[in-house]
Amino acid sequence: MPAEGVDLKPKSHILRFEEIVRLGKLFARNGVTKIRLTGGEPLIRKELDRVVRQLSAIEGIQDLSITTNGILLSSKLSQLKEAGITGFNISLDTLQEDKFRRITRRPGIDKVLRAIRDTTDAGYSPVKINCVVIRGFNEDELAGFVEMTRDAPLDVRFIEYMPFDGNAWNRDKFVPYKEMVDQISKSFPDFSCTDDSEINISKSWKVPGFKGSVGFISSMSQHFCAGCNRIRITADGQLKVCLFGAQELNLRDMMREGHSDDRLLSEIQTALSRKKPSHDGMDAIAASENRPMILIGG
Repeated sequence: MPAEGVDLKPKSHILRFEEIVRLGKLFARNGVTKIRLTGGEPLIRKELDRVVRQLSAIEGIQDLSITTNGILLSSKLSQLKEAGITGFNISLDTLQEDKFRRITRRPGIDKVLRAIRDTTDAGYSPVKINCVVIRGFNEDELAGFVEMTRDAPLDVRFIEYMPFDGNAWNRDKFVPYKEMVDQISKSFPDFSCTDDSEINISKSWKVPGFKGSVGFISSMSQHFCAGCNRIRITADGQLKVCLFGAQELNLRDMMREGHSDDRLLSEIQTALSRKKPSHDGMDAIAASENRPMILIGG
């Protein structure tokens, strides 16, 4: 969270539930089987369970998950499970209270750790833990995160630090995937790769005998653009075909202007056809303008 916070958009700028569901149905009819609700923080949205019920009822949607900071999750877990959520990604960049306060600008690491326990107790497996690794901040905690997978069905995913507006990125803070593996192997010598495909979003590793697993999202050092089939719709209805691309398609205004599903689909297909084979690399990304990650969604 930037120290100065973020400017809140007027409620009228944010997609309404019926607009989210309309887009969900449109994408499902064209082959999408997985939807993830992200943010900002999705659990602060009033009556979130209502849109979850509607999305989970869409024919063809097999996976409906939420990415959350975990602060409110325990209090809403049973409601969300009953509404149809099939999985959770919980963001946690440190296991230390003081660091947690510094990076999130609030207390609450105990609530996040409780949410992780509660989701696994509720039968979710695996629960994904998203950890952005930053040199000088948390690269010394990798072994502690791996230890979490010993007795719990967690998939701890270490994410390379990526350049976005407002996150104070610089190359000196960047820790590449291979360096993370080397560091973890010092504590767990039998740490081994189970899937290191160049086209997979997450490279899978595991300590033999541990209940959970570890993944690495190497967006910068070993990009997986050729295998990326993800698109994002921001909370204010902008379609992004690449996380690192500044170009957006305003689906919100198209819907509110009365355009048909066929017209929406045509514009979406045109936007997808312009997607580059790969991103431009971290230095070029750092020099370009884009939304802060908190305004894109994970």
